[in-house]
Amino acid sequence: MTGLGNELGNGLGRIAGTIGGLQSSEISTDAASAAGVPFAGMMRAMVQQTAALDQQAAQAVTGVISGQGGEIHDAMIATQKADMAFELALQVRNKAVAAYQQMMNLQF
Repeated sequence: MTGLGNELGNGLGRIAGTIGGLQSSEISTDAASAAGVPFAGMMRAMVQQTAALDQQAAQAVTGVISGQGGEIHDAMIATQKADMAFELALQVRNKAVAAYQQMMNLQF
């Protein structure tokens, strides 16, 4: 179970590290390649990681349903990872929209 917890923690750490703008080896090269536009690169990397987790979850669920192998607990874990990544991306988006709206309401 600790290996599973570490895997989940590592996956969430990569996403949180990307969102926090941390410079680590776990951040995808897409975020690093967009050095001129760090926010756009960060968002692109987060969306790509979320899509990859969603695809892994879909494959795991399809494997369980079709009986081609795969354990149900692996499918459930993959689904929860994808759900957590999506919720995190949604919250970041909501904060970015709120910040934009607040900036637009400033009066000079």
